[in-house]
Amino acid sequence: MKLTKDEEAKFAKLGIKTWCELALMIPHSYEDFRLHDKLQIHMPQLIDATVESVHRSPNSIQITFYAHNFGHHITGVIFRPKPYMLHQFKVGDRDYYYGLIECKTGQCSMSMPRKVTEVGAITPKYKSALRNDAMVRFVQKSLNSENLKSEGLSDNIIEEILKFHFPTEKILDIRNMPEKSLYALKHVELFTYMKLLAGKRRYFEALTSKSGDYTAWASTLPFKLTHEQINAIEDIKSDLSKDVAAKRMVVGDVGSGKTMVILASAVMMLPHRSILMAPTTILANQLFEEAQKYMPNFKSVLVTNKTKNIDLEEFDFIIGTHALLYRELPEAALVMVDEQHRFGTQQRNLLEKLVSSGDKKPHYLQFSATPIPRTQAMIETAHIDVSLITSTPFEKDITSKVIHKSDFSDLLLHVKEEIAKNNQVLLVYPLVEQSEFLEYQSIDEARGYWEKNFKNVYVTHGKDKEKEAVLLEFREKGSLLIATTVVEVGISLPRLTTVVIVGAERLGLSTLHQLRGRVSRTGLKGYCYLYTNQKTSDRLERFVDTKSGFDIANLDLKFRKSGDLLKGSNQSGSQFKWVDLAEDAEIVKSVKRDLKIV
Repeated sequence: MKLTKDEEAKFAKLGIKTWCELALMIPHSYEDFRLHDKLQIHMPQLIDATVESVHRSPNSIQITFYAHNFGHHITGVIFRPKPYMLHQFKVGDRDYYYGLIECKTGQCSMSMPRKVTEVGAITPKYKSALRNDAMVRFVQKSLNSENLKSEGLSDNIIEEILKFHFPTEKILDIRNMPEKSLYALKHVELFTYMKLLAGKRRYFEALTSKSGDYTAWASTLPFKLTHEQINAIEDIKSDLSKDVAAKRMVVGDVGSGKTMVILASAVMMLPHRSILMAPTTILANQLFEEAQKYMPNFKSVLVTNKTKNIDLEEFDFIIGTHALLYRELPEAALVMVDEQHRFGTQQRNLLEKLVSSGDKKPHYLQFSATPIPRTQAMIETAHIDVSLITSTPFEKDITSKVIHKSDFSDLLLHVKEEIAKNNQVLLVYPLVEQSEFLEYQSIDEARGYWEKNFKNVYVTHGKDKEKEAVLLEFREKGSLLIATTVVEVGISLPRLTTVVIVGAERLGLSTLHQLRGRVSRTGLKGYCYLYTNQKTSDRLERFVDTKSGFDIANLDLKFRKSGDLLKGSNQSGSQFKWVDLAEDAEIVKSVKRDLKIV
C-alpha cells in the first residue's frame, strides 16, 4: 500500500494503518445544506431568508426571518451569543441560514441559526483526531473504490460502505440504518480484523513431517473415542504430515476427553519425541498417570520442580510443569501446552524455542477447557487452526439451581446427606478476607461455621502456597472444601458431587461452567447451587438451563461484550463496534472466503 506523505501523516494522526480502517470511521451525523420547500420539524434545515428584525437581550438574540423557500416567517433564537454572532444578522440582508426547526401552535422557530456558504451539499460530521473540515477533505480526496479494492474488499461491500461517506439523495440514519449498510460495516470490520490476524501468522519448516497411525492404539482403549475426538485427532494427523510446523488450538468442553487427543497426538508422533507442559503439578501428574495407564509401552517421564537431574533423551513423552523451561531439553518434534491460557505468551514461546533447531520448529498444539463461541473460533482460524470438541463421552447428570438466604437450611441438609454417602462438597467464596464493599462472607468469615459443624474440612485459595498439597490431601481424606475460584481448572476430584458458588452473579458464565464441571466427573449424580442475594437474575436462570460450554460461551456474549482476540484478553469490553459474535457467523464465513482462509 503506497501512501503520500500527507496521507501517512493523516493515518498517523487518526491512529489507523489501512483504507478499510478509514472506511470504518463513518460520520456520526450529517448536515443537509440542500434547500427544501417543506418544513422538516424537529430537524436541522437550511432556509433562504431575509432578516426583518433583530432584538437583543442580555442572554439571547431573537431574529425574525422571512423564509422565501417556505413563504412565511420564522423566529431565530440564539442563546448566550458570542460577540461575533452579533454581526452575522443585519436587517435587510438576504442569505442562507441553518438551524434546528421547531413549530408550536402555528409559530415556527429556528434554534441557534448560523450563516452557511456551502449550499446544495450534504456534509458528513466526523468525530476524529482531525478537524471536521480536514477530515471531510481527506475522505473526499483519498477514500475511493480503487484504494478499498487494493485491500481485497469486494465491489458490493465497497459500494455500500462508501454511501456513509458520500451521501447522495438519501441520508443514512446511523441509529436506524438499513440492513445492507449494517452488513457492510460488519463485513469490513471483520475483514480488517481477520486480515490483521492472518498477517501475524508465521510459517516455519517443521522439524519432522510424520504422521503415524493411532487406530491400533485406540483399539486398545477400554472405551470408544467420540466422533468429535476422532475429528480433532484427524485434524492433527493431517497437520503432522505437512512440511510446515503445525499451529493448532484444540478447545474442548469440561470433561470432553481432551486428554485422549493429547495421548493420540504423542502416539502419532512416534518414534519422534513429544513434550507436554501443564500449568500445575497436580494437572501434570494426572496427565502423566493417564499416559502410563493408556500408553504402557511408551517411555514417559514427569518433570516438576522436584525432579532430579535425569537424562531426558531416553524418553518418548516428557510431561511437566513450567519447570521444563529451566532445563536442558532434547529436541522434540511435537510440543503441546495444556490449559494454554494459564501460561503467558512468553512462556509458551520459550518452550517452543527450547526444542527448535535453527529455523525449523516443532509442531505446536494448544489445549483449552474454556469453550469459546463458535463464531470466535471461526475468526481465530485466521491466526491459528482450531478444532472444537463440543460433546462429552457420557452425559453428566447435574442439577443446577439458583438459591437464596431462605434456602440455607435445605442446602445444609443436602450437604450432610452427600457427606454421609462419602461424597465431597465444594464451597466457593468470592474473597479470602472480609471486605466492606462486598455483601457476601469471605473464606475467613465463613470457615469457622463449617469447621465447627463438619469434620474433614479443608481450606485453600489462590495465595495459598500449599494449595496443591491441600487439594491432593482433600481428594483422599476430605469431606468439605472451602476455596476461591482457584479450583476452576485443575485437579480431578472423583467423589465431588456438589459445588456451592457464593455470590454467583459476580462471576462470568464461563467461570461458573468451569466450576460446575468439577462435579460428577465419574458419573455420580451432581449438584450445582448458585447462591445470590439478588432477588432475580435472568443471567443465572439462563445458565441453569444451559449445559453445553459452547452454548454458555454464546450466552456469555449476550450478557457481556466479547474481548480482544488479538491481545488474548477475553474480558468485558469489545474489540468490535458493529459485529455481534453471537449472531454473525455467516458474515465470518463470507469474510473467510474473501481472505481465502480455509
